[in-house]
Amino acid sequence: MGGVASSTGSGRALPGTAPLLLEIDLTSAPADPAPGDPLARLAARGRPQRGPLLRALHEAGSDRRVVGLVAKVGGTLPWALAQELRAGVAAFAASGKPTVAWAESFAAGGSDLPAYALASAFDEVWLQPTGEVALLGVAVETTFLRGALDKLGVEPELQGRYEYKNAVDRISRSELTPAHRESLERLSGSLLEGAVADVGAGRGLPVEEVRRLVDTGPRTADEARRAGLVDRLGYRDEVYASVRARVGEDATLLFADRWRPRRRPALPSLPGRSRGHVAVVEVRGGIVSGPSRRGASGPSVGSDTVTADLRAVLDDDSARAVVLHVDSPGGSAVASDTIWRDVCRVRDSGRPVVVSMGSVAASGGYYVACPADVVVALPATLTGSIGVFGGKFVVTDLLERVGLTTGVVEQGARARMFSARRSFTDEERERLDASLDAVYQDFTSRVAEGRGLSREAVEGVARGRVWTGADARTVGLVDELGGLHDAVRIARERADLPDRAPVRPARHVGPLARVGRPRNSEDPRATASPGASALGALAGLAGLTGSAGIAGPDAAAGLDGLARFLGLPAGSELRMPPVALR
Repeated sequence: MGGVASSTGSGRALPGTAPLLLEIDLTSAPADPAPGDPLARLAARGRPQRGPLLRALHEAGSDRRVVGLVAKVGGTLPWALAQELRAGVAAFAASGKPTVAWAESFAAGGSDLPAYALASAFDEVWLQPTGEVALLGVAVETTFLRGALDKLGVEPELQGRYEYKNAVDRISRSELTPAHRESLERLSGSLLEGAVADVGAGRGLPVEEVRRLVDTGPRTADEARRAGLVDRLGYRDEVYASVRARVGEDATLLFADRWRPRRRPALPSLPGRSRGHVAVVEVRGGIVSGPSRRGASGPSVGSDTVTADLRAVLDDDSARAVVLHVDSPGGSAVASDTIWRDVCRVRDSGRPVVVSMGSVAASGGYYVACPADVVVALPATLTGSIGVFGGKFVVTDLLERVGLTTGVVEQGARARMFSARRSFTDEERERLDASLDAVYQDFTSRVAEGRGLSREAVEGVARGRVWTGADARTVGLVDELGGLHDAVRIARERADLPDRAPVRPARHVGPLARVGRPRNSEDPRATASPGASALGALAGLAGLTGSAGIAGPDAAAGLDGLARFLGLPAGSELRMPPVALR
């Protein structure tokens, strides 16, 4: 076949230009470094970039130079990411240009269902003849720590609000409670329903047949072809030869995230539409007070950094709308409330605030999202978890077992209330309960106000329960289903901006500028540099055995460092525990 062929006239390359065949490796998650984290950006060099990749999927279909898309698929992908990529593939396929997915196998320990659901959005799916298709459903595995803590001599003294706040259950119990089981059954059910619907739509199969295939897998390559799960069997060279036969032998391969749109002349503003841009503010990682930083348990997002971004929006007249990109399980209740305040200030300034939820936007992550004008989530986003827990770990037995003793001097009846070396008194437990009740009251009030719901309606979906994005929309916690691309579109529409209005980080501090000392707290450099503090987290452990042994901030920081390193609660937390999905 000579020249460039396509199923539609719009798919033909422009005369005198080399046709481009975009390719993607989707066997692992693309890199997604935060704009203000130079270390993360350095570590991501050489890897596919999520932002440019999604842009190419949504926009390259209209580029006359681009003639098709070929992607290697398979492996373990986060559910929400797979859905966001699938929406991008569907957008590209809407151009009528060929989309081909190929896999060596869909058998990554039974965790390939999200990857296969993504593959089903392509118009043709290939599988290596020796591969398998293992669509085995969804399982949720929860590890309970109580038995290990008992053996270590660590006693958790934790309280939660309320029965669905299962972060406490993971630590204080050794099996699922009825509420915990109910929540996990619905989470897994929602994810499987979404995947089955996507596969059925993509492969032209009835939902009942897809569910039967899930319940009777895995399948060999030939069985998968006969069942309609794949179209053809072959190896990489055969896949690419077939694609080139469809789009033209002269097509040049280009990684999709390297694609850039052609420069277009600036169009005059339409009547009634103002110039400006959409500002993006990132809330990624556990929420803590102070600046964003890195620690032994991974990156944390600091309230100082996020609120500085939001203040920069208020000071920039050209920032006409804000997209708050939230991918966080929550964290500090106080830090979450600090961010909430400035989200409200931006909204009250008249700028539309649109939240785009990533894989998780729960507990404190939902707290900061609830005042937005529009909340957008992916169907598999884990959100809600409207509740709080707090308390401490008592390590008296552990210290005795290793031969450590404690000498104490205290001034004040409750100076050691949060010491890890003794239990709460009855009066101290009453004060802890009062504090947690106050935080829960504030949280549910914020949600009721932000979502326009009655307190009774919020109570019905709160109590610490985690929802998928699909179910959260049903119960009123989310407005629309979609990804970051959809959130940006909504922000442009609400701000009356053109479809091509720029999207920019709320503030930018160059590498050289970061070196200088900030002049004051309003200087962008004050919160621009995330600290690499793995050593700091470990140094904080000295609070357990430090020479002074004061049960104050330093000792508390020591327990917090240990708790965060192990993924356990520290202080009053608006945090969702990790959920292991298979």
